[in-house]
Amino acid sequence: MNILTLLTRTITRLREFVAPSYRPERHYMRGPGPACARRSSFQ
Repeated sequence: MNILTLLTRTITRLREFVAPSYRPERHYMRGPGPACARRSSFQ
């Protein structure tokens, strides 16, 4: 691994630690879960 690659990776990781980029797929919810479905079916 050359020094430029190591420096680039270090800077990228440091930037992500200080100001993480928003990725919607990390926070995406698929919908209500089975507990919610059970609650609504009995009412």
